[in-house]
Amino acid sequence: MWPTLSDVPGAIHMTYPVAAGLIPEGVIDVLAATPLLTVFLVIGLGTAVGQIPFGPIRFGAAGALFAGLAVGALDPRLGADLGMLRALGLGLFCYTVGLGAGNTFFRNLGRQMPLMALCVVALVAAGAAGAGFSRLTGVTPAMDAGAYAGALTSPVLDAAIEAAGNQEPSIGYAIAYPVGVAVAIIVVAIVIGQRWPGRKDPRPASADGITATSVYVLTRVRLDQMEAFTRAHIRISYLERDGVTRVVDPGEELAPGDKVVVVGAPAAVEEAMHELGTELRSCLAKDRRAVDHRRLTVSSTRVAGRTIAELDMPGRFAGVITRVRRGDLDLLARDDLVLELGDRVLAVVPSERLEEAADWFGDSERKISQIDAFSVGIGMALGVLLGLIAIPLPGGITLKLGVAAGPLLAGMILGRLGRTGPFLWGLPHAANATIRQLGLLFFLAAIGLASGPQFAAAAFSSTGMAVGGLAAIVVVVSAVVLLTGARFAGLSAVRAAGGLAGLVGQPAILSYALSRSDDVRIEAGYATLFALAIVVKIVMVQILAAL
Repeated sequence: MWPTLSDVPGAIHMTYPVAAGLIPEGVIDVLAATPLLTVFLVIGLGTAVGQIPFGPIRFGAAGALFAGLAVGALDPRLGADLGMLRALGLGLFCYTVGLGAGNTFFRNLGRQMPLMALCVVALVAAGAAGAGFSRLTGVTPAMDAGAYAGALTSPVLDAAIEAAGNQEPSIGYAIAYPVGVAVAIIVVAIVIGQRWPGRKDPRPASADGITATSVYVLTRVRLDQMEAFTRAHIRISYLERDGVTRVVDPGEELAPGDKVVVVGAPAAVEEAMHELGTELRSCLAKDRRAVDHRRLTVSSTRVAGRTIAELDMPGRFAGVITRVRRGDLDLLARDDLVLELGDRVLAVVPSERLEEAADWFGDSERKISQIDAFSVGIGMALGVLLGLIAIPLPGGITLKLGVAAGPLLAGMILGRLGRTGPFLWGLPHAANATIRQLGLLFFLAAIGLASGPQFAAAAFSSTGMAVGGLAAIVVVVSAVVLLTGARFAGLSAVRAAGGLAGLVGQPAILSYALSRSDDVRIEAGYATLFALAIVVKIVMVQILAAL
């Protein structure tokens, strides 16, 4: 049952556009009878709204939420029966985020622990601040619990309704949700460009790009005794000795007079060059008669999901992989780097074996445009099942991860595994990005349409204004605690911004952060806190409703 203005204390009389005759009732009837038309109309309008600049900020994908609220407010029928679409969109988004961030998250788990502790403190502090504000403004505990869930855009509204024993939390949720999105995006916009010292969270080498330099060797050195080489700070590909060019062997001993190509981040290459000798004016890689190189697309399932070391390029092709292009990032080909479908590896091999290497990697754009429906289906099914598991907590509280955190955790685990026997769990980067974007838009459009009537009914009442202020306070307190703590803990601004997106739990905030900075630490921070924040918020809304 949708609330009306009479349900909300202090409501201001409003006249809806339909009643005013601005929008013909026949148009509304068509939209109500054709949900698919309505959803795609909202997505289209929302995309346009998301591109409108508000100072330095554009809301991007979140525009679909605001367009959905506006369209949904026209008639409650427009948001009915969209629960499946909302769950599907959210599940797909979270699953693909987990796949993309899983490997990085588990590799840097020790670095993430301070952020996780800060998340718990921030959510408790925000709940306490919101409860204090509610007492001062007369907002009921039930409405406060709903506003807390809405401001942090969390899928825990059901827990708040169950704890309150009525539908009042849904009104607070509807008002607070768009406020939480807007305030959080503004905070991320301010933080993402900061360059505070992240002494415990250095920029990944890929952030500075990868360069290649030809070096004239002046010092005898074994590569397996060279620290920069053994620690995978650099790769060495071409070797010219006595006028003969070939691919360097990993156990090679370089001698004075040799000429080599050193690949890596600019600072690492500069350091290695000074250790080995001096820079050459000519480029060894220009001579392709004996040794050739090419970007090869990973489209073969026998290659994807395996590390660079497992490929054994020196033994298989007498060659070497120096770098991997993934999305917009160039990564140094470390031995422990797991290749994904759609990666473009720079292979350096003897000229006569280049086509053989291309066939082995697949090198097919057509194949990576297709997804493995089996892995996506099984992965999503595992995520949904994980979300259904009920975990009893002290105080009679029951925890369910739901359709958001369940697929996220499943995606993270499968993303870390990469493959299980013949089953490849990863997705091509482009396919992952496309599914993620579609899932996000479906989710935001559906929740906007469903919440529109509640938002319109309550937003312009005195209670609605108070709940809007409450939502802003909850987000700001969460942000201040998390970001201040992250800075003092030595974490980077980009990881903290991603963490804030995960704490709030809003996919549009993550999407906005990534549009400002394509840094792997953003997704890692988001994945780190998303599931943990849901657990804490489930507990908090039940406490707030009982106050």
